[in-house]
Amino acid sequence: MMQALALSLLTHCATWASTRGGQNKLFILIYHQVLDAPDVMRPGEADIASFSWQMQLLARHFNVLPLAEAVARLQDRSLPPRAVTITFDDGYADNLRNAVPILKQQNLSATFFIASGYLEGGRMWNDTVIEAIRNLPQPEVDLSAFGLGVMPLVSPAQRAATARTLLKCLKHLPPEQRLAHSQALAAQATALPDDLMLTRAQLRELHAQGMEIGGHTVNHPILATLDKATATAEIAENKAYLEQLLAAPIRFFAYPNGRLGDDYLLAHRDIAKACPYQAAFSTHPGVATAASDVWQLPRFTPWDATPLRFMLRMVWLYLKGG
Repeated sequence: MMQALALSLLTHCATWASTRGGQNKLFILIYHQVLDAPDVMRPGEADIASFSWQMQLLARHFNVLPLAEAVARLQDRSLPPRAVTITFDDGYADNLRNAVPILKQQNLSATFFIASGYLEGGRMWNDTVIEAIRNLPQPEVDLSAFGLGVMPLVSPAQRAATARTLLKCLKHLPPEQRLAHSQALAAQATALPDDLMLTRAQLRELHAQGMEIGGHTVNHPILATLDKATATAEIAENKAYLEQLLAAPIRFFAYPNGRLGDDYLLAHRDIAKACPYQAAFSTHPGVATAASDVWQLPRFTPWDATPLRFMLRMVWLYLKGG
């Protein structure tokens, strides 16, 4: 009873915060996976239970819009209060298996930004690192080649910490180097999963379920590390491939990793605009307003463990957004 009253009060607060300053604001949520169950190796990912209550909360207390409608109404200043849209990055198979049934149960839709080079590919390079560290048989691993020394693998928590540290070291390397390092690590492990990413058939099914598909480059590189020709090919070829595969226009793009300066540059915004895309999305936390750059719209990854905290953070970010 108390929680219901608190959520009702927070809904009123969200209405006020999302319209404060005379302009309605758009909250763009970003997910990657919806796991079968919590996983210590992937602490930032939603699972079926948490994603279910989050979608129930959104359906009950917010105005959840398809991305195309949300962007159009953002630009013409006709957003409803408490406007939200839902996005996923990368193209994990659990998006179709776990996320879509929950979305449809709540009569919601989402946009899925796909790194096309990993379709049928089994794992992204970072997944190879995570799963290799999870499955290494020894109680420690020598990462001196990366300046990390010998790191312990005795407990699941130690394995998770080691994976996070190594991912941080590898993240901004050129794609071929990241891949080589992850494959060398995988060669020391056993029983790595090879079905984490969507297949082409699964992506077609995702689209057939009424979900918007967006671009996310071919190989998920750090665009800021690439020359202009390579970056252009990553963005344009991804779009062309997905359009051919789905026989549908690909209207929206998300920058891999998504931080301006660290991960992409303003030149990449211009490439996305010229493709042409209708809008592009970063991972800078916050909410979008009509004054936002439509080629660098902010998104937020939810991590709060309870509905009240989840709502409080959304109210706070609506408030900060203007």
